[in-house]
Amino acid sequence: MRLGLLMLLPLLLLLLLRPCGVTRALSYDPTWESLDRRPLPAWFDQAKFGIFIHWGVFSVPSFGSEWFWWYWQKEKKPQFVDFMNNNYAPGFKYEDFVVLFAAKYFNANQWADILQASGAKYVVFTSKHHEGFTMWGSDRSWNWNAVDEGPKRDVVKELEVAVRNRTDLHFGLYYSLFEWFHPLFLEDQSSSFQKQRFPISKTLPELYELVNRYQPEVLWSDGDGDAPDHYWNSTGFLAWLYNESPVRDTVVTNDRWGVSSICKHGGYYTCSDRYNPGYLLPHKWENCMTIDKFSWGYRREAEISDYLTIEELVKQLVETVAYGGNLLMNIGPTGDGTIPVIFEERLRQMGTWLKVNGEAIYETHTWRSQNDTVSPDVWYTSKPEKKLVYAIFLKWPISGKLFLGQPIGSLGETEVKLLGHWKPLTWTSSQPSGITVELPLLSIHQMPCKWGWTLALSNVI
Repeated sequence: MRLGLLMLLPLLLLLLLRPCGVTRALSYDPTWESLDRRPLPAWFDQAKFGIFIHWGVFSVPSFGSEWFWWYWQKEKKPQFVDFMNNNYAPGFKYEDFVVLFAAKYFNANQWADILQASGAKYVVFTSKHHEGFTMWGSDRSWNWNAVDEGPKRDVVKELEVAVRNRTDLHFGLYYSLFEWFHPLFLEDQSSSFQKQRFPISKTLPELYELVNRYQPEVLWSDGDGDAPDHYWNSTGFLAWLYNESPVRDTVVTNDRWGVSSICKHGGYYTCSDRYNPGYLLPHKWENCMTIDKFSWGYRREAEISDYLTIEELVKQLVETVAYGGNLLMNIGPTGDGTIPVIFEERLRQMGTWLKVNGEAIYETHTWRSQNDTVSPDVWYTSKPEKKLVYAIFLKWPISGKLFLGQPIGSLGETEVKLLGHWKPLTWTSSQPSGITVELPLLSIHQMPCKWGWTLALSNVI
């Protein structure tokens, strides 16, 4: 017995002396071929709906776009140059906006409550946009971070704690790989990215820090700066993320890890902003879009017609989910830290709609037909394990009868219900296929919801 223990001592010492981070056997190699084989954590496909939040120094000028600095200083677009000339003293620099970025009314608990009311199942917050200002106290972003300047608070931490303590949403972070005017990035760029000073000294240390400190379950990369993925060492970082990081079993990633990776590699595809393929893809995808049609950041000059209506947003959600995607819907808080009331209203309206129709959205699968080929604005989802097909229709027929050209019903087996009403509805078979459903006679006050309704069809083919 004593001899056996003595023989085990060297092995125990080796285990104790192993460097941190190599105690778990590697599952994925730092190659796209290996990384792309990783299964997407199931929670993401089940969630279907998330909220994107763009907030940063650009929220102070809050004019035109979150690309304000670039359009003003680099492209020198007349409307941005004129805005500065008309509103700020000569010599005012973009960096001077940070003094005004006090976030005086930022209340993470209030934000979390609004997010919970939206019915979303995950949130993605901009930890750093292309301007380079980090919303946490990064020591790689000296004097250009939210702890040292502006809010003088760890905004990422406050929101993370509020979301995890007060909601059932998964917490995620957006991070821009490049920065428009960082001298090290510009130096690397001038070498055609043969040098890698910027990713080694800035990007990668911050990515590791974000994951270890805040443990996001979505890591939303963006801004490759026209540099290839090997410049960013994207595959090396992702191998660590999937094999060794504290979120290795639950984290999901997108496809923006280098100039040639978008829509080809990564956990799920975004392909482009406001992406909707209009057909089924073999790979999970996300439609990231914004309520403001023209900007991701808050704009003071926006008019009411610049915002998507709740009817348009419900249609985006339904259509996206019917084609197998997730919807990531963006809002832009103000520089003082409040969520504008029009964004709050849209979020709460979505939550109201999902309280009735969420059964047809969350944890659903695509069906053999994504939309009805006979009746317009009818979209399908399904739950095969429950033998259910959902027909979501966005216009209530004046006749009170809804013809569905795709489902085939069986007398004595098929049952049709209106979500939120739960009284079986009368239906009849049509030839050569389809069914006609008699909708209940309801006043506007008796309607289970507005902006779209769902029929739950059991035992149809």
